[in-house]
Amino acid sequence: MKTAFVRTAALVAALVVTMATVACTKRSNDIEVDLPGGEKITLKTGETLRINIVSEPPSLDWHKSADTTSSLVTGNVMEGLVNYNLADRELGLIPGLALKWEPSDQAKKWKFTLRDGIAWSDGQPFTAQHVLDGWKRLLTKETAAEYAYFLFPIKNAKAYNEGKVPWEQVGVKITAPNEISVELDKSMGYFPSLMTHHSTYPIRLDVVAKHGDKWTEPQNIVTLGAFNLKVWQHDKMLVMERNEKYFGDKAKVKYVAGYMIQEQSTAINLFDSNKLDSVHRLPSIELRKLKDRPEHRQENMLVLYYYGINTGRPPMDNLFVRKAVAAAIDRQQIVQMLAGGQVPLSNWIPPGVLAYEANIGSTFDPEKAKALLKQAGYADVSKFPTLEIKFNTNENHQRIAENVQAQLKKNLGINVELKNEEWKVYLNTLKTDPPHLFRFGWLADYPDPDNFMTVMASFSDNNHTKWKSLKFDELIMKAAGALERETRKAFYAQAQKLMVEDDVPVIPLFSDINHLLVSPRVKNYPINIMEKYEYKRVELQ
Repeated sequence: MKTAFVRTAALVAALVVTMATVACTKRSNDIEVDLPGGEKITLKTGETLRINIVSEPPSLDWHKSADTTSSLVTGNVMEGLVNYNLADRELGLIPGLALKWEPSDQAKKWKFTLRDGIAWSDGQPFTAQHVLDGWKRLLTKETAAEYAYFLFPIKNAKAYNEGKVPWEQVGVKITAPNEISVELDKSMGYFPSLMTHHSTYPIRLDVVAKHGDKWTEPQNIVTLGAFNLKVWQHDKMLVMERNEKYFGDKAKVKYVAGYMIQEQSTAINLFDSNKLDSVHRLPSIELRKLKDRPEHRQENMLVLYYYGINTGRPPMDNLFVRKAVAAAIDRQQIVQMLAGGQVPLSNWIPPGVLAYEANIGSTFDPEKAKALLKQAGYADVSKFPTLEIKFNTNENHQRIAENVQAQLKKNLGINVELKNEEWKVYLNTLKTDPPHLFRFGWLADYPDPDNFMTVMASFSDNNHTKWKSLKFDELIMKAAGALERETRKAFYAQAQKLMVEDDVPVIPLFSDINHLLVSPRVKNYPINIMEKYEYKRVELQ
C-alpha cells in the first residue's frame, strides 16, 4: 500500500492550527464539533481517542483509494470477509464478515461462508450480493481502481477488467444465501489474505448511485465496521463514532477524532499538552531525544522505501544510466542519517517476508558507477542533463532526497534538482507525468512476497516506472501458484534479480521502523508490523 509517511518541519509557534476548527467547552480538553445542519456533538476527553492522521485522505472510496492515510479510516468504518489477529505476531487470519473459508482442488477453489444477521449502518441487511457487487465494481475498468489486479487470480477476472468477457464468466458465484464460491486460475494458498484488504470490501451500489461522488460524505456513507464516519471537515479533522449496530464486540471508545496536522513538531507539542493521544512516524531529526521518553513505542514494519525511475524519460531510459545511479547511492549512509534502526535494502522484498534475500541487488560502488556512466555515453559528465527527484512533502523525505542529491553529485558529478508536492497532488503526478526519480513506499497489504512483487507487474496501476517485463510477470505468477516455500523463493529470487540487477526500474533504499508516541492513558493501542490501526480494542484510562 502506498505510504505517505508523515511531514515533519521545524518547530512552529502555532500549536493549535487544526484545533481552531472546534470550540472548547467547560472542561478544558472536551471539544464541540459542528455537524451539518447546525447540530453539534461534544467529544468528551474520557471517551475520545485523539489521533493525528497528518493529511487529508485522498479518497474514502475503498475501491479507489490506494494509500495508508485513506485506509486508516476505511479500515475502521468498514470490514472485510477476513481479518488479521493483530494481537498475534504471526498475524494469523480470523473471521470477519465471513465465518469460515475452505479450499478445495489444491487451493484453486475457495468457499466463503458469511455470517448471518449483519446489518449496515443504516439498518439494511448485509448480503452475499454486496460482496460480489464490490468485487465487480473493483474489476470494472471504468472504476479505474489501482488495486483491481488484486482479484486477477480469479478465473477470467483480468479478462473482464480488459473488457474481453462478460461478468457472468468471472469465477465467482453465490451458491447459497450466505455462501460464495471462488474459482482461481491456479493454486493460491494465501488467497484469503486478499480478503483482508480494503479494495475487496463489499459495497452498497444503491448508495453510490444515489449520491455519486458525494457517497463517502458522513451524511451519505453506509458502512459495516466498528465505527461510523460522523464528521469530515476536509483538510482539518474527521470524527468516527462507535457503531452500535456492529456485529462484533463494540468499540471501547465512543469517538476517534483524527486531526490533519502536517507539522509533526506541532503534533508533538499537542501531545505534550494532552490534546493528542498518539503521534505516528516521529521526525528522524528529533528521534534520538524522543526515543528516551517513556511514551515512546517502536515496531518493525513490513515496508519498503524506494526510488522509482521513469524509464521512459531520457536519460533514465538508458539502462547504463539507471545502473550508474543505483551504484552511486550508499544506502548505509542514509540509514545512519535517519538513525531509527532502518535496514538498508538493495533487494526488493523486505526483512520479515518470505523470499527476503539480502545479497540481491545493486551494491554501492562509486568507481563502477562512473564506468557505467561512461558506458552510457557520458564520458563528459558536464553534458549530462540535470535530474529531477520528486517526493511528497515531508521532512524525512526531504532529508533523504538531499542526501541522495549530494551522493550523486559527489560520486558521479551530476546535478539533481529536488521538488516536493502535497500527497494528493503527488499521487496524481505519478499517474500522469512521473519525474526522473520519485520517492515511494510500500507497506504490506498482506504479509506475502506476492504483495510486493505485483506492485511492479506490467498490469499493476501502482507501477509508475513505465517498465514492463513479461518475463518478470511470468516469474511472479509462477511463484504465486506454487504451494511449496522453497519453490516460491526460487522464483522470487529470479524475479528480484531481473528487476533490481538487470533492468533497474527501481532503487530500493531501506526497510523502515515505526516510531511513535502513545499517551499513558491509552490501553491496547494497535502497534503491529503492518501498521494497521484498528481502534475498536483501544481503551482509555
